[in-house]
Amino acid sequence: MYTPLADKIRPKTLDEVVGQDHILGKGCILRRMIESGHVPNLIFYGPSGTGKTTVAEIIAQRTNRALRKLNATTASTADIRAIIEELNGFTGLSGVLLYLDEIQYFNKKQQQSLLEFIEDGRITLIASTTENPYFAIFGAVLSRSTVFEFRAVSPSAMRPALERAFALAYGGPDKVPPMEDGVLDYLCSASGGDVRKAVNAAELISSVSPDRIALSDAETVAQRSAMRYDRDGDAHYDILSALQKSIRGSDPDAAVHYLARLLEAGDLLSACRRLMVIAAEDVGLAYPQAIPIVKACVDSATAVGMPEAALPLADAAILLATAPKSNSGHDAIQAALADIRMGHTGAVPRHLQNVHADGYGFEREQGYLYPHDFPNHWTPQQYLPDELAGRVYYEYGENKTEQTARAYWEKIKGERNA
Repeated sequence: MYTPLADKIRPKTLDEVVGQDHILGKGCILRRMIESGHVPNLIFYGPSGTGKTTVAEIIAQRTNRALRKLNATTASTADIRAIIEELNGFTGLSGVLLYLDEIQYFNKKQQQSLLEFIEDGRITLIASTTENPYFAIFGAVLSRSTVFEFRAVSPSAMRPALERAFALAYGGPDKVPPMEDGVLDYLCSASGGDVRKAVNAAELISSVSPDRIALSDAETVAQRSAMRYDRDGDAHYDILSALQKSIRGSDPDAAVHYLARLLEAGDLLSACRRLMVIAAEDVGLAYPQAIPIVKACVDSATAVGMPEAALPLADAAILLATAPKSNSGHDAIQAALADIRMGHTGAVPRHLQNVHADGYGFEREQGYLYPHDFPNHWTPQQYLPDELAGRVYYEYGENKTEQTARAYWEKIKGERNA
């Protein structure tokens, strides 16, 4: 029976697990829990190929508990009941360790069906998820568990595992054929922190390269595997967040990096939408021309499509990153929305109401002052409802554009109010 190389090389001890020293290093709390044999309900959160399943298997072996595995993408309530029925049998004497992979795909009822058994200790739950557990897992399960984050494995930490994989694939370290410079480095980097991907690439290379391991083969089998991206998952929002924060922080290099990651993953729409948001939210009134310019870049990008769309979008990202910044418009509308949501509204002042709303014969003087009839097209007049008269939402930004506007209106309003 064929056994994948990734399973053959799976670590049997905590010392063999790579890349998770922050939780499994000497003296770290998860390691101490496992070594003590007293393991609570756990939630392992992190990307694929970082050791979550491996550590669960090591825990089961060290605590002498029967290990049962379910994948929430395919498991049903009947599978849960079958495990519960085992608790009254011989296998349940020492308790059952249930490893539930991708728990976010279980609905609330399925997750809650485990509560009684994880509370009294008959089942020790180790659930894994690639999504943020504080959003993906129901509170009742989360409150009874301890969350540990597994991180993408760095290239330097992955290298020893990849060397072992090649040695095992070829039947020993002395049997590995000559390898072109850069093969290991490329596979470690291109795997995107996923050890399983790197090992799978090594297995494929070994099956077709008996005499020499070429860098071109490594590049072919590992192409695009570094792209950790799911349009509905955390990575999608992390990259969008990083793009906006890089532009907000005026770093054009980081901006084009995250833009490139979106585009390489084929997510043209999200890139266009986020750049439009940034133009209004983070540049805003400091450089109002940015909004129509970015809109033109987005229109060009959607018209030509990929790969040429990268060019106008790169221009937009760099323009926004290097433009002066102001979030005064953002803050103003958020403050106004906060008042509305708190019920601070009030009637529209009579002089601002639509005169045509009055029926025939019931017109009455509104008292509205038409600003264009006055010098500089302005005259004092209350516009906010009476309940909010005097409320200030917009504060001028410190940039040149807004300060110029401020000086202009302070002069005009000061003269008219004098």
